[in-house]
Amino acid sequence: MIKLTALTALAASSLASAAIAGPYVNVETNAGWTGDDYTGATTDIHLGYEGTAGAASWYVQGGPAVVAPDGADSDTQFSGKAGLGIPVSEAVGVYGEVSFLTADGDDNTGYGGKLGLKYSF
Repeated sequence: MIKLTALTALAASSLASAAIAGPYVNVETNAGWTGDDYTGATTDIHLGYEGTAGAASWYVQGGPAVVAPDGADSDTQFSGKAGLGIPVSEAVGVYGEVSFLTADGDDNTGYGGKLGLKYSF
């Protein structure tokens, strides 16, 4: 957890020299189903910062995450995301995101990644 906090602080400080558009609050719930069986939801309550660096846009956010599995007690963990978007042309852009969600025990932190291409017409 301390390593992750240090890495997040390092990423935020390295982006601080870029133009900062400002802070924001992002509350997001992700729910899941297997077939018609509801499995639960996680609600992120994040404080974030976004900005630009040249033509690229970036964001970093983090805060508590309320994990509520179906039929079990909810638990509060810590989650965060960081992302970057870069225009390739007027119609094409690439983007990526990395994320994490802590869990009980140091070895149970979950990590995620997203990489995409967006074409506008």
